[in-house]
Amino acid sequence: MKNLTLKQFRYFEALARTGHFGRAADICGISQPALSMQIKELELSLGAVLFERGPRQVQLSPFGESFAGRVRDILRSVDELGDLARASQDGMVGRLRIGVIPTIAPYLLPRLIARLQDQHAGLDLHVRETLTPRLIAELSEGRIDTAIVALPVSEPAFTEVALFDENFVLIRPEAEAGRPVPSPEALREMRLLLLEEGHCFRDQALSFCSLPTVRPHEGLDGSSLSTLVQMVGAGLGVTLLPDMAVGVETRSADVTVARFPAPEPARTIGMIWRKTSPLADQLHIIAQVVKEAASAAPRGPSSSRAG
Repeated sequence: MKNLTLKQFRYFEALARTGHFGRAADICGISQPALSMQIKELELSLGAVLFERGPRQVQLSPFGESFAGRVRDILRSVDELGDLARASQDGMVGRLRIGVIPTIAPYLLPRLIARLQDQHAGLDLHVRETLTPRLIAELSEGRIDTAIVALPVSEPAFTEVALFDENFVLIRPEAEAGRPVPSPEALREMRLLLLEEGHCFRDQALSFCSLPTVRPHEGLDGSSLSTLVQMVGAGLGVTLLPDMAVGVETRSADVTVARFPAPEPARTIGMIWRKTSPLADQLHIIAQVVKEAASAAPRGPSSSRAG
């Protein structure tokens, strides 16, 4: 067997992840023919087929499935060697890859990035916004260093650090301002607008109302909190918002904001990273910066009209 290279492993991992030569080539910064040649050379070196090639996409062969797990372990270990070197340097320097869930990113990131640039100018910050399951997968595979998510994630391989608690508020059409705040039981009988499946905030809202995670499809799910608020303003129903999103999302909508009586529904936001990460000490420092940025973010009013 010829010597296998890390370059080939990275090309293989990109193709295994995307299932498409063109997208994998873009990720790797090479041409599609060059990627195809490298994959072919890898297969020849191994003496086995890694991919089943179709007209529009490729998928891993049975051997490729087994090979992919080993390759990801190798690449993660190599990346952690680089992290180990960074961790040995004085100060916070080098690349830092942070993942953030969509219901936090737009409201926290402006303050967080400004603070990180001010306090740790040597950081090369890379931000990835996506859903929790994807962040967990990418963190496991070493494609990001840490993630800001709703806790708990209950992954034994991760360290979890709670940062702050965030209450949920009720968003109703402006015409309903001043009406009594419905109980969770009453909300179950209302048209509750939710984020589409895959968002953890959807499950948290359903849990507060004691509704099943899987509901009959009503065609009223939104892809973002902004969409939900605009739907409420149009009179299509009511929704819940995390505190940090209220100021941004309600300023241009004809809605009213109301708080629930104690105990208010809430979620815990925190950071997670691999327990094996050499950057653990630095990530604890980053976690404190995240906490400071969150404390400076405006919260929703006690109870008011917005729009």
